[in-house]
Amino acid sequence: MDASTLPIFLKSTLIGLSIAAPVGPIGLLCIQRTLDHGTRVGLATGLGAAVADALYGAIGAFGVTAVITLLTDARSVLALGGALFLLWLAWQAWHQAEARQAAAVQGGVKGWQAFGGTFLLTMSNPATILSFIAVFSSLAAGMANVSPTWMIAGVFIGSAAWWLVLVGMVGRLRERLRSAHLRWIRRGSALLLAGFAAYQLTTLVAG
Repeated sequence: MDASTLPIFLKSTLIGLSIAAPVGPIGLLCIQRTLDHGTRVGLATGLGAAVADALYGAIGAFGVTAVITLLTDARSVLALGGALFLLWLAWQAWHQAEARQAAAVQGGVKGWQAFGGTFLLTMSNPATILSFIAVFSSLAAGMANVSPTWMIAGVFIGSAAWWLVLVGMVGRLRERLRSAHLRWIRRGSALLLAGFAAYQLTTLVAG
């Protein structure tokens, strides 16, 4: 990495961080899974979102017109699929057994399942790619001699750093919470996830 690449890399890292940091359904899901299943599953959940962010960042950085057009045209279908997935996650969180009992009986949520589910949920939000296209177009003036690879790497590192910090903080809190606290947090998360799904469906109908 040379002196001309570093500013773009740092800006892309901040972009990845700023897109990941706002509390939304992915953040709630990451917190809930960390509390219920531990830091490994929580981190896998966050990394699924980080990889999806990096992929959307790659599409925006390289300007893959056909893919952008396809995702834009399919945003209604993607939004519907994402809303239904959120409702399923909300139902699962509300009816979930005690975390330790579930882990003993069912083996808990696997890391690859947490990663894949969050990746698909993040990819189902076309607004993410539109955000990356808008931001990267504003950086185009400084990209003339810079490989888009550094921008993609910056987005991934910024997003992954946020999930690492969040999971670490929640993981420490987890040890101090009792089963009753976890149950109420889980049900609160379920209601919020259902609320995000309802908002997405309402926006889809209104649009």
